[in-house]
Amino acid sequence: MAIVAEISSASEILTGIFTESGFAGFVNDPRQLIMMVVACFLLYLGIGKKYEPLLMVPIAFGMLMANFPGTDLLSDSGLVHYFQMGVNLNIYPSLIFLGIGAMTDFGPLIARPSSMLLGAAAQFGVFSAFLLALALGFDPNVAASIGIIGGADGPTAILVTNKLAPEYLPAIAIAAYSYMALIPMIQPPLMKLLTTEAERKIEMKQVRVVSKTEKIIFPIAVAIVVILLIPDTAPLIGMLMLGNLFKESGVTDRLSDAAQNALTNIVTIFLGLSVGAKAVATTFLTVQTIMIICLGLLAFMLSTCGGLILGKIMCKVTGGKVNPLIGSAGVSAVPMAARVSQIEGQKANPKNFLLMHAMGPNVAGVIGSAVAAGFLLKVFGA
Repeated sequence: MAIVAEISSASEILTGIFTESGFAGFVNDPRQLIMMVVACFLLYLGIGKKYEPLLMVPIAFGMLMANFPGTDLLSDSGLVHYFQMGVNLNIYPSLIFLGIGAMTDFGPLIARPSSMLLGAAAQFGVFSAFLLALALGFDPNVAASIGIIGGADGPTAILVTNKLAPEYLPAIAIAAYSYMALIPMIQPPLMKLLTTEAERKIEMKQVRVVSKTEKIIFPIAVAIVVILLIPDTAPLIGMLMLGNLFKESGVTDRLSDAAQNALTNIVTIFLGLSVGAKAVATTFLTVQTIMIICLGLLAFMLSTCGGLILGKIMCKVTGGKVNPLIGSAGVSAVPMAARVSQIEGQKANPKNFLLMHAMGPNVAGVIGSAVAAGFLLKVFGA
């Protein structure tokens, strides 16, 4: 009898351990297991395929942590809750822009101001996807957040969505960063579709050398003009231009180095974990999420097409002096989009060196996406 009692007691203990474990949670809500599988797939993309790993890995791991049953990571006293305050207060996106500014050379844009037009044209997808989302029945605030995916700028998408439609932040952020990572796969077919081989072979002349004074004046002037015009751009444009001023002034090397490296790396970890941890099964596995991801892809493709089409127009107007491939770099993904323009240009003509020419529209796209975000916040953020 004693042996039977011991076996029964051991069985009760094991049963108790299982019922209190996270495994039992999958029985109650299998959606959490699905989300963990999705998180592992994103980790594979980030680590195995190297798709935007610096953000994909922390986002995916944050998603994994958020969907462990039985933890208090997301409670008001949990670890992730405190990390997410930086997202909720819109601190992280602005700090990321500070780092981007410190890493960005606006020289190609200053040397060829017409590049700003390509950066503006590449925002076509933002407003097209916004209108389509409205037509599909999304609330205007949600539609604006979906549209901003077309800017191919993760921090901007996070800031806009957190203010306008925070419940959709995980889907929009993951879509934005995923499409940024997939630029080498998404853009080339569109580039070949919308340009001729002759256009892709066009060699562009070297742009003029930009003086140090111009590079110092540029971030100050842009900050003054853009923020006065659209005050809601201040958090992004202000930090972007401050970071660039650190880089170009020549007297704040330590601040520039900190913004480019230590600060950006730390904020990236917190931002990725915070965004991923918002992707809980109850809110992520919905029809709306699938629609958002599809609309985000369409927005990104239309933005690429907008830049390419204006690039073709500029090619005609200038008598063939502009290679339209640089128009696809008008999206905000720096410097990946510019590299894709370079790669596709060299495929058509091995003597082609489009990288620095494409960097003009590329950095213009960063400004353009911030301006588009400010406009949407101005209209729908009240």
